[in-house]
Amino acid sequence: MNRLLARAVLLTAFLCSSATAFALDKVSFATNWRAEAEHGGFYQAVADGTYAKYGLDVTILQGGPQVNNRLLLAAGRIDFDMGANMIQAFDAAQQGIPIVAIASMFQKDPIVLLSHPDAGFDKFTDLPRATAFIGKDALVSVYQWLKATYGFSEDKIKPYNFNAAPFLADKNSIEQGYATSEPYEIEREGKFKPNVFLLADYGYDSYSTTIEARRDLIEKKPELVQRFVDASIIGWYHYIYGDNKAANALIKKDNPDISDGLLAYSVKKLREDGIVDSGDSLSAGIGTMNDARMKSFFDKMVKAGLFKPDLDYKRGYTLAFVNKGVGLDQRPKP
Repeated sequence: MNRLLARAVLLTAFLCSSATAFALDKVSFATNWRAEAEHGGFYQAVADGTYAKYGLDVTILQGGPQVNNRLLLAAGRIDFDMGANMIQAFDAAQQGIPIVAIASMFQKDPIVLLSHPDAGFDKFTDLPRATAFIGKDALVSVYQWLKATYGFSEDKIKPYNFNAAPFLADKNSIEQGYATSEPYEIEREGKFKPNVFLLADYGYDSYSTTIEARRDLIEKKPELVQRFVDASIIGWYHYIYGDNKAANALIKKDNPDISDGLLAYSVKKLREDGIVDSGDSLSAGIGTMNDARMKSFFDKMVKAGLFKPDLDYKRGYTLAFVNKGVGLDQRPKP
């Protein structure tokens, strides 16, 4: 009798575990560029089973130069996407697009300006005098803030097409980039360390690498949204502080062109520059956002001419899913 009972218990446990496995909610998440370390926390949550622990079966769809995943989100073709910055969220509010930022994985936008050392552009105040290689997206967003705040001008602009050669050839130029990638490539190709100016250190206080969702999903399935946010946060703690080999393997599977050297450099900069975990996230947890900082950034964008002051910009984000201290126990103790 005891043997039969034991068998029944084992069978019940097996059936329950199988049911749990088959009950995972399928979720799609799209990034805004080809797979890279800047997406590492999401890949980590897939690789180490964190999403599965939260009852999610997550498919990551990488972006790229010819892909606009925000359109797929707006059309209801995907569940979540990765936003670049809060300008996109405010723009969605302005246009009445029902896309909402629900968490920010980066406390600092990693956008930087680069200059040649010892060429007269070693201080931030020197940069407005330089020829500036700036991409079209940055020109209509962050560069407008640079004009309004620091006196940069558009008559010195030359197009930046993600090719460092023109910058390398002109010592009197500056180039846009990301702290996690372009400095590495410049040093590798140009054989020198460029000056790196992280705009977040000069007042550009946008949140970055946000998670965005449609308003209807937020309203209909808030519990699923919360699980995705929480699991993503844990994934980011594991990626920047733990063993990220499995996540990097998934990144390289999606983007075979990325090198181990760049991945290692990017992770190092994510940590050193406090891009993921610094400021408010030290107490509120990775993913944190708050109203005061949103207002600060919105006011700057109004001054830069990007938005009108009467815009209801708060429709572009919600704080309902963050600031809960999720994952704080995952940070290494000093």
